Amino acid sequence: MPEGDASDTRATSLKERHQDLGARFVEFAGWEMPVRYGSLLEEHRAVRERAGLFDVSHMGEFWITGPGAAAGLSFALVSDPASLAAGKAEYSMICAPDGGILDDLIVYRAEPERFLVVANAANREVVGRELRARMAGRDATVEDSSDETGMIAIQGPRSREILSMLTRTNLARLRTYWIIPGLVAGRRTLIARTGYTGEDGYELFTKWEDGPVVWDALLEAGERFDIMPVGLGARDTLRLEAGMPLYGNELDAETTPFEAGLGHVVKFDKLGDFVGRDALFGVRTHPRRGPIGLVLHGRMIARHGEPVFLPGTETPCGHITSGAPSPTLGAPIAMASLNIDTPEPGTLFEVEIRGQREQAETVTLPFYRRTKEEQA
Repeated sequence: MPEGDASDTRATSLKERHQDLGARFVEFAGWEMPVRYGSLLEEHRAVRERAGLFDVSHMGEFWITGPGAAAGLSFALVSDPASLAAGKAEYSMICAPDGGILDDLIVYRAEPERFLVVANAANREVVGRELRARMAGRDATVEDSSDETGMIAIQGPRSREILSMLTRTNLARLRTYWIIPGLVAGRRTLIARTGYTGEDGYELFTKWEDGPVVWDALLEAGERFDIMPVGLGARDTLRLEAGMPLYGNELDAETTPFEAGLGHVVKFDKLGDFVGRDALFGVRTHPRRGPIGLVLHGRMIARHGEPVFLPGTETPCGHITSGAPSPTLGAPIAMASLNIDTPEPGTLFEVEIRGQREQAETVTLPFYRRTKEEQA
């Protein structure tokens, strides 16, 4: 079970492991989490070039089980979980009746009548409350297993080789966005080929108390590949390079999936109604508001909320949603939300950073993409 203290900040079952590795901690969504262990740059490059290990046990996990689970989830979410084959996963969102995004999720159909919904740590309570309300009256149960579930991610081009040393599961047959039960380091685990870095990799769901055993085994098996533990700092630069949204930055309750450039997640052609359908249908042709990708020409780092201007204008046309230095590109990058039509790649903008205008150029997202050979 998660540990707590007087400030109600919780810790995962791996806290002692992080301390032994010299981690620097930060408070994140009510959790004490490692932000980095040494060099953020080295951790980032380890994932891009070899393999990195992440503790993501702070995420929320919900099991929806029963004959009515599939139809109920298709009503509760904007995607269509009922259409998933057993073992398949999909990226999804839970929206308010007005179409605003309450959270973005990953939904796994672990069994025909059993789904795993993974929510962001900061939105665990709202997702749980909404799922229970939307599943009411259906032949299904909603169980919050977050406090009993550990979650470890291994990401990077050598992740399959490392994980294969600890499991008999045929990882070569596990396709991207699929999940399968197996044993990892002798512990019962759900193995999902998913992640939040833009690299190939796996997310492992274990019992809370089994997390340290699996973590230790992965670090030991990965020694020959120079695996590194990775904190929240590099996790953010990795997902930004991959053009992946972060709730609270690119996504929030004031933004619809279409305004976030993620309208493809909404499935109007599924059977039955779903929460937010009418509102989303009305804005489906809304000009895409973002995010757009920006590469800054100077060395200054754009941060969330800073205004974006067309050159020579005094009124902002948008704002930065996320920004960071890109270790892979060797330049500062950012995603921005605009209140104008989506510009063509190469369009110049200016970002006001601490009172100074910095020139930036639009690029097609993502900033970084694995080659076809790496994706095989």
